[in-house]
Amino acid sequence: MADSKTILDEAQEKMDMAIMHLDDALAHIRAGKADIRLLDGIRVDSYGTMVPINNVAAVNTPDARSIAIKPWDKNMFKAIEKAIIDSDLGIMPENNGEIIRIGIPPLTEERRKQLAKQCKAECETAKVSVRNARRDAIDALKKAVKDGMAEDEQKNSEAKLQKVHDKYIKQIEDLFAAKDKEIMTV
Repeated sequence: MADSKTILDEAQEKMDMAIMHLDDALAHIRAGKADIRLLDGIRVDSYGTMVPINNVAAVNTPDARSIAIKPWDKNMFKAIEKAIIDSDLGIMPENNGEIIRIGIPPLTEERRKQLAKQCKAECETAKVSVRNARRDAIDALKKAVKDGMAEDEQKNSEAKLQKVHDKYIKQIEDLFAAKDKEIMTV
């Protein structure tokens, strides 16, 4: 028989995973400011192996509107440029022979609205994951009552679960509000 603490811990772990996924997804949405996490999903062919850009080059943000990539091996310039061009980033890199620069253009009003919608969709997905974790935990608690758990313990556990759920939903809304503000700030 599963005890209520184990069920609650599993639900909280699933909710944590939903928040971590949301945080990662929001980091990859371009908000008009340079962020090296924009390049996380881009892989470069390095001697026959596909690796992240930060494994073959130093990546930094010299200012709020650009990302500088300094490859450790001069042979990697073409591969890095090709990977950036082929990616869904939608920005053309500039190469001066020493450093590859990616200029982050300011967002148009229409693009800002699209990105805000995309953020809202990611947040809704995270909320659904949190709600599913709560539902699964409630189902497990009901099953545990049939297996001999006291009904009082089930009710108390459901109340605790609801508080945890509310905390995570608030966290998701806070993440969305911060990202939305970042996107809409001109």
